[in-house]
Amino acid sequence: MNADLDTLATALYVHIDDALIAGPSLAPERPTVGTPVEMSDAELVTMAVLQGFLGFTSEARWLRHAQKDAELRAMFPYMPQRPGYNKRLRKSTPLMLSIMRMLAMECDAWWDDLWLVDSTPVECGRSKETAERSDLVGWANHGYCASHSRWFWGLRLHLVATPAGLPVAFALADPKMDEREVARTLLHIDPALMAGRDFQTMMADKGYRSEEFEAELAAMGIVLIRPATKKEPERPGKRFLKPFRQIIESINQTLKAQLDLERHGGRKPDGVMARVVQRLLALTAAIWHNEKTGQPVRRSLVAYDH
Repeated sequence: MNADLDTLATALYVHIDDALIAGPSLAPERPTVGTPVEMSDAELVTMAVLQGFLGFTSEARWLRHAQKDAELRAMFPYMPQRPGYNKRLRKSTPLMLSIMRMLAMECDAWWDDLWLVDSTPVECGRSKETAERSDLVGWANHGYCASHSRWFWGLRLHLVATPAGLPVAFALADPKMDEREVARTLLHIDPALMAGRDFQTMMADKGYRSEEFEAELAAMGIVLIRPATKKEPERPGKRFLKPFRQIIESINQTLKAQLDLERHGGRKPDGVMARVVQRLLALTAAIWHNEKTGQPVRRSLVAYDH
């Protein structure tokens, strides 16, 4: 590992450990009897974030690498076997979500008055047999990605983010679901998103056009900037729409090209969710650490991905 990644890992571990001491209820539930765990929850989550940064999509390969790497061995004296690591990671999804929100709210970017909302495919399989027999059937589905002119079988990641790339809210949904419905649900189920905000702007593409959706956002104190239809007069904020598309595509590219979002390897709902959250947490941790250390580009992973 390089020095920058080591520094981030240490800061992240300390932060998670302090959060678990202050709030023990954040830790996953465990049986009252049995063998005590040898790797702490803070170590497990930190190790999962490092896996995302270093590009190991296979948990088995990641653990083999970690066992042979002297720096990682010094950082994590006990290395779990793959089944244990996999099982604990799935059970730690609520903890990772809590840590992700905690880190995000410590960033200045959290209070940005502009949100970007969009969705991107998360492919979960390609063969006909997978689409018919997978444990994801009923959640995953066939969908079309207009940005890349391709069909896929899987889910859509709906992401609300700041221009700095900081994830604010997300959902994994059937790709046939209306983007407006998912965005509406995200905002309604998490009232903390608007806590402390008097005014917010949300920028979206043409898929979010709807008078009803716009009215709902306005009632919450959110102004929607989107492309106008051919029959509509020019709408406010038109000049910002091209930069918006570039920024949101860049955020998606960071998740897919550098954090291997579509190579998550999940085969069951809890496994897919854990692996997607693992990558969103890694992105959030990078932005958090870059901001705290005064880096010029908050979303850059260059210092951590090698």
